[in-house]
Amino acid sequence: MLTIAYIGNGKSTNRYHLPFSTKLTDKIKVKTIYSPRESTAWAKLPGVHYTTEINDIFSDSEIQLVVVSTPSNLHFHYGKMILEHGKNALVEKPFTETAEEARELFALAGEKGLLVQCYQNRRFDSDFLTVQKVIESGILGDILEVGMHYDYFRPEVPESVEAYSKNSSYLYGHGCHTIDQVLSYFGNPDSIRYDVRQLLGEGRMNDYFDLDFYYDVKKISVKSSYFRLKERPSFAVYGKKGTFVKQTKDRQEEHLKMFYMPENSDFGIDLPEHYGILTYIDENGVYHEEKVVSEVGDYSRVYDGLYETIINGKEKVIKDNETIRQLEILEEGSKMIQK
Repeated sequence: MLTIAYIGNGKSTNRYHLPFSTKLTDKIKVKTIYSPRESTAWAKLPGVHYTTEINDIFSDSEIQLVVVSTPSNLHFHYGKMILEHGKNALVEKPFTETAEEARELFALAGEKGLLVQCYQNRRFDSDFLTVQKVIESGILGDILEVGMHYDYFRPEVPESVEAYSKNSSYLYGHGCHTIDQVLSYFGNPDSIRYDVRQLLGEGRMNDYFDLDFYYDVKKISVKSSYFRLKERPSFAVYGKKGTFVKQTKDRQEEHLKMFYMPENSDFGIDLPEHYGILTYIDENGVYHEEKVVSEVGDYSRVYDGLYETIINGKEKVIKDNETIRQLEILEEGSKMIQK
């Protein structure tokens, strides 16, 4: 059994972590949740110790892993504190504000024989897993281009932010999802083209980004905007023999916002209207167009991987070099922002 604690008791902990860690009842035990102030916004879990004293975590020898689920500007501070107290750490994304801070945490963990890892749950999105299945089937032939989009129509968000900060940056806040997907599946690119904007003007919130990752002749594009009334496809994959378009995103977040939890057998499951469309020419020159049943997304796979690493000594699922490279990309992209 892996015994864990949380630093933070807000939306991130309660919506994106606890439903998945508590799902693994044979592997994970949630013992303590710390917040500097008592919160009544979220229902308390039975059997869990809620505290405003952080030393309740650090003085407890049973706790092996501490999860940092706080605003991103506190990630490095708490990650370092956890390691210095001899405990393993899982840190929400973006992992730290800079690549140098990330290197420091990984080095400290190595010195102490501990684990520190970023919570990259979006690797286990249904749409992303389905795209991998289609690519690996070989039906599309050599892949030439992939478009990945994470769009909203929420103009009130950037309009409500008067000054730029990393905490509200769309590149840092959402690019950390899709950039990690690119690096984890396609690897480190040969080169990157950056287009990072503030659509409301200089000094305002970063509300748009468009990054092209080049791998020889293949291009992977990551694009996001707060001003898309009609969202672009979540994924559009183009190969020499065909295309695959997945219009809708993974549904786990949709269900979590409805408080429809993972214990339901159809949690996060795509319906036929959500399936992507595969269009291709077969080896006999025959045209095909068909739906592809979506893979099942499951964010608890992050916690399952941590259990296997900490308890059974298996290799980390989210590699240190991938996290560092992602932060280098975020830092490079942020240089385009007019502060």
